[in-house]
Amino acid sequence: MQLKETTMQKTLLNTNTDFEVRSLDSMCINESEIRHPWWHNLKYLAVGIIFGIILVKSEVVSWFRIQEMFRLQSFHMYGVIGSAVATGIISIQLIKKFGIKTLYGEPIAIHPKRFNKGQIYGGLLFGLGWALTGACPGPLYALIGTGAYVIAVVLLSAIAGTWVYGLVRDKMPH
Repeated sequence: MQLKETTMQKTLLNTNTDFEVRSLDSMCINESEIRHPWWHNLKYLAVGIIFGIILVKSEVVSWFRIQEMFRLQSFHMYGVIGSAVATGIISIQLIKKFGIKTLYGEPIAIHPKRFNKGQIYGGLLFGLGWALTGACPGPLYALIGTGAYVIAVVLLSAIAGTWVYGLVRDKMPH
């Protein structure tokens, strides 16, 4: 009887469809189970402010630098993006090789991602928006912080686009 229950438990564990859907979709896989008080998130605000200062000082948020990149007139942005990609690749490999955990001891799960043609369309749309506005979503807050308040229109448009995508996501060919 106990052998039968153990087999049933293993079968239930292997057919966890919620995990399968989430791992294929790569949504909320590494969500922490630890709950902290609200003020615990202030460290993220501090890191975000420091990161914003770095973006501004390195001229990564400069509309002119971004236009130079899209016109193939300068290596500056390609160097920044290339070094970020290289850093990401090395970091992921180190996390996988050494089984690095979060600061709170939780394991980091890196699941394989499936490629689909929607990523091409999304990338083209993202690049078009980036070229037209001179800003990708990350530096929008830094640009607003520097006093470029017109970027608030771009930020609100990005939020609206994300909201619309959330509404029609189930109807799209992923």
